[in-house]
Amino acid sequence: MKKQIIFYFHLVLLVFIFSTPTLAQSPAAAPKPVRATPAPAPAPAKPLVPSLPQSPFSDSSSNQDIIKILRKAKSFNTLIRLLKTTQIINQVNAQLVTTKSGGGLTFLAPDDGAFSQLKAGYFNSLDDRQQKALIQFHVLPFYVSSSNFDSLSNPVMTLASDSPNGYQINVTAYGNSVNISTGVVNATLTGIVYTDKTLAIYHVDKVLLPLDFSKPKPTAPAPTLANAPTADKDNSSAEDDDKGKTNRATSGANAINLISIPGTILESLGLALVAAVTISI
Repeated sequence: MKKQIIFYFHLVLLVFIFSTPTLAQSPAAAPKPVRATPAPAPAPAKPLVPSLPQSPFSDSSSNQDIIKILRKAKSFNTLIRLLKTTQIINQVNAQLVTTKSGGGLTFLAPDDGAFSQLKAGYFNSLDDRQQKALIQFHVLPFYVSSSNFDSLSNPVMTLASDSPNGYQINVTAYGNSVNISTGVVNATLTGIVYTDKTLAIYHVDKVLLPLDFSKPKPTAPAPTLANAPTADKDNSSAEDDDKGKTNRATSGANAINLISIPGTILESLGLALVAAVTISI
């Protein structure tokens, strides 16, 4: 009986020992799925140039008449007149047509107040080439949106940059301000006059004067006067002095001869007179 009890005890013990690892190796709980957080949408680019109250916006290219846009915006009468008199408006319109497929134009437009800051008669003091270059200097041969000025690389080319030097600008964009530097003038873009997909017109508070206009023009050397040969003059003066001395000496000798001659003549006349009286007696 005792043996049976001991046998069953050992059997239960073996069953308990072999069943313990199995219970310990129960499957671990599956990890909870982690939900992916969606990336935030990029914020739209902030315009660096503010909009003006009268700024017309259009997505169609049918309204790209620069003269009409400037006339509607008002205060650009001087610029309109100069665009016409220099005939740069024809070049700008042609450039705009050829770049519609890509590129476009950016116009930095000074208003009448900006032109009034120039010296009286300044524009008329320029020659024809300079007058045209001055207007071309305000046009960038590509489109720049109001939020992309900070992407430009200096110096920035202008429509007048086919000339060698002095027809480029430097653009500095920070905060909500865009500054233009020409090396002579520091100006600021104060607002959007017009913008679409290929044409942008911005109001600039000063007339942009090219650096080339302030370079001093080379002065022509003054003509040199030929000096008379001094040696010949001195020789001629010496000869004249010698001739004068000779003439004076000759005049003196002649004067002495004239003084001595009258005595001889008187003596001869006296003898002739005596002889004549003697003969007559």
